[in-house]
Amino acid sequence: MQKNNNPWYWIPLLNFASGFPYVIIISVSVLMYKNLGISNEDIGLYTSLLYLPWVIKPLWSPFIDLHGTKRKWFLSMQLLISIAFLIVGFIIPTSQFFIMSLAVFWVAAFASASNDVASDGFYLLALTKDQQSFFLGIRSTFYRASMLTGNGLIILFAGYLEHLYGDNQKAWSYTMILVGLVMSLLTVYNFFATPKAELPIKAGETEEKNFATVFASFFKKKQIGLILAFILLFRLGESQLLKMLTPFLVDKIDVGGMGLATEDVGIIYGTFGLIALTIGGILGGIAISKHGLGKWMLPMILTMHLPIIGFVLLAHFHPGSVYYIYVVVILEQFGYGFGFAAFMMYLIYVAEGESKTSHYAIATGFMALGMMLPGMLSGYIQEYLGYVNFFIWVLIATIPGLILSRFLVYPKDFGKKEKEARE
Repeated sequence: MQKNNNPWYWIPLLNFASGFPYVIIISVSVLMYKNLGISNEDIGLYTSLLYLPWVIKPLWSPFIDLHGTKRKWFLSMQLLISIAFLIVGFIIPTSQFFIMSLAVFWVAAFASASNDVASDGFYLLALTKDQQSFFLGIRSTFYRASMLTGNGLIILFAGYLEHLYGDNQKAWSYTMILVGLVMSLLTVYNFFATPKAELPIKAGETEEKNFATVFASFFKKKQIGLILAFILLFRLGESQLLKMLTPFLVDKIDVGGMGLATEDVGIIYGTFGLIALTIGGILGGIAISKHGLGKWMLPMILTMHLPIIGFVLLAHFHPGSVYYIYVVVILEQFGYGFGFAAFMMYLIYVAEGESKTSHYAIATGFMALGMMLPGMLSGYIQEYLGYVNFFIWVLIATIPGLILSRFLVYPKDFGKKEKEARE
C-alpha cells in the first residue's frame, strides 16, 4: 500500500460519500414520501425496512474482503448509488412511483452499506496507525457534513422547488436527479483522489471460515443475553420518534401536526439541529474521556431521552411561534448527540478483544435491527394513538433500555484517557 499519499485529498469526500446516501435513503425519503401523499403507516413500515442492509452487512463483509480491492468496491458502489438516485428522480412522476422508488432505494441501500464496509477497510489499509488516529475526527466531521447537506440543503432545495412549481412530484423529481448528480461528482472525485494500490490478500487466507468462528465467538461473551437485549431495546423509543418527527412537523394542525413548510424543516433540522447534535456529540466524547463511561452512562441516557417531553408539549399546546419548535429540536438533538456517545462507547467495550472490527460490525448490525423493527410499526402506532399519545408512548418506550443499563457490567473508567485512568 502506498503510504506517501496525502489523506487530506481523499478522506473528507470519501467519508462524505458514505454519509450522503445514508441520509437520503433513511431520512430525506421520509419527507419526500410525506409530501408526495404517502400515509404515515406506509412511511414508517417501508422506510424502516431500508435499514435492513445495514443490519446484515456483517454477513457479506468477508466477501468484500476476499474479492477485488476495497477501492474498486467503493467506487463501484458509489457509481451504482448515483445511478439509483437518478432513476428515482425519473420514477417519481409515474403513477407507481412509491413501489418502484422503494425498490430502487433498496438497491441503493445495499450499495451504500457495501460502500461503508469498503471505505472503512480502505481507511485502515491506506493509513498508518498515527494517521488513522489523527484523521478519525476528520472522518466524523465530514460524515456529519453529509447529514447537514441532506437534511438541510437538499430539503431546502426541494422546498424551494415545491413553491416554484406548485407541483411536489416535479419538485422531488428534480431534487432526486440533483442528488444523483452530486453523488456522481463525488464518485468521479474519489476515482481520481484515492490512492490506487492496496495490500494483496495473502495466499491461503480463509477469511470466510475465520468469519464463522469470529461470528460465533461474539455470542460467547459474558452477559451476551443482557448485552443483546440492551442493544436492541436502547433505541426502542428513538427508532419510532425518528420516523414520525418529520410527518409531525409537516402535518396540518387540524390532524395534530405543526403545519411547517418543507424548507422550515430543512432549516430547523439541517442547520440548528445538526449544530446542536455535533456540539452534543463532542461534549459527550470529552465527558467520557475525562471521567469514564461509568459516571456518565445514566446521565447521558436521561439527557438523550428526556427532551421527548418537549414533543409531547408541542403536540398538546401547538404554540403559534416557530421558535418553540426550534428550542425543542435543539434540545432533542443536543441530548441525542450527548447521550448517544455513551451507547456507542459501550458498543466499543462490547467489541473489545480479538476480532474487534468484526464484533463491532455485528454489534452495530443488532443496533440497526433495533432501529428497523420498531420503526416499521411506528406509523401504525401513531395513527392509532394520535401525536400527543404517540410521543407519550415513545417516552415510555425508553424505560426498558434505561432499566437494562443498570445491570450491565463494564469497567467504570472505560473510555477514560489512559493517563488519567492510571492516576
